[in-house]
Amino acid sequence: MIKQALENLKINALNEMQQAALSAAKKSDVILLSPTGSGKTLGFLLPLLGLLDTNITTVQAMILVPSRELALQIEQVFKTIGSGFKVNCCYGGHPVKIERNNLSQPPAVLIGTPGRIAHHLRRYSFSTDTIHTLILDEFDKALEFGFQEDMTYIIRQMPAITKRILTSATKMQEIPAFTGMVKPMELDYLTNAASAPDIKQKAVIAEAADKLDALFALICKIGDNATLVFCNHREAVERISDLLFDRGLPHDIFHGGMEQDDRERALLKFRNGSHRLLITTDLASRGLDIPEIEHVVHYQLPHNEEAYTHRNGRTARMHAKGTSYLILSPDEKPAYLREMPEIEELPENPEIPPLSPWATLYIAAGKKDKVNKIDIVGLLLKKGGLDKEDVGLIEVHDYASYAAVKRNRIERAVQAVKGEKIKNKKVKIDISR
Repeated sequence: MIKQALENLKINALNEMQQAALSAAKKSDVILLSPTGSGKTLGFLLPLLGLLDTNITTVQAMILVPSRELALQIEQVFKTIGSGFKVNCCYGGHPVKIERNNLSQPPAVLIGTPGRIAHHLRRYSFSTDTIHTLILDEFDKALEFGFQEDMTYIIRQMPAITKRILTSATKMQEIPAFTGMVKPMELDYLTNAASAPDIKQKAVIAEAADKLDALFALICKIGDNATLVFCNHREAVERISDLLFDRGLPHDIFHGGMEQDDRERALLKFRNGSHRLLITTDLASRGLDIPEIEHVVHYQLPHNEEAYTHRNGRTARMHAKGTSYLILSPDEKPAYLREMPEIEELPENPEIPPLSPWATLYIAAGKKDKVNKIDIVGLLLKKGGLDKEDVGLIEVHDYASYAAVKRNRIERAVQAVKGEKIKNKKVKIDISR
């Protein structure tokens, strides 16, 4: 099953940390300490495959995560593995009615944020009698977000747990007793060179009044490579976004003050390449599965080394290389920098990079309408007049689907599929704005 899973994920071999996690989980509870971006998700999903039983029709494994984005990411990886076991997600901002409907035919694996899982437990939405495996992913972040009370309540409701796996990107003084960990095996890869990201660090020097000009010039120089720009507050994200739009630089934003649908759409367009630039808070520094980020820009300096490390962990994921840029005022040097990075020279007359070759198509039908990726590809190729290489990443959500389509073909494709049916039903299809 593991071999098939890796084939489905298009992975040739596990890294050292993943192999160690797979081996350790056979013997005992596991605490997996490893940097952001080193592949911890497979470190707990692969051992889980050997613990699931096709004869059990109720929930067998609970995965608790600190954010909805992380829940959706893990769900996607588990589905790609192709184990045949049902998986569902529960998280704040997702309609409770849909979740209760999903839980009426219980999944083998249930992923969720502590607040929403606790909500369902108090309403007896699912049985905990057969939950034998508990996975606490990004546990340090869950504690930081204040989920201790909900997690304590949830774990008390699961009397049949025999296997516990806890992951963290930082080392903790002690593991709280409520986790129920019994003599766990600790796998510490936080200082492991093999799993440390391969990041080149650079600095852009600018006076405070010139920081935005410096950011603009830097983004123009970087070109159309996938780039995350980090700010410390959502107000800064909005302000910088407005100024960049005024200069004609296409991008998207992501922060905790946005509606859930807007957040998901921003990430989706960044994942599928429609936007190559995302302005964000530290909300995007953990748990987001966007593997192809080449550059991280610290527009505002993170408050501490840990935050700096997590931000940088968004690039150079899984053996790739990346560059981290710090925008510093003259004579500024954060305490957590061992040495001053190489200075990046900026162009005097920056030119806005070309638009991404991809745009996003919105289809008003999804999983609940029994629509899948094959249906969408079929429609776009047969009726939309597109070639295979004109269609990129497709994501199917509950009631909507999104497909990356070559920008120079998308308008013609929309006209061609107007009034067409998917699963014998007319659906709205348009360019996602």
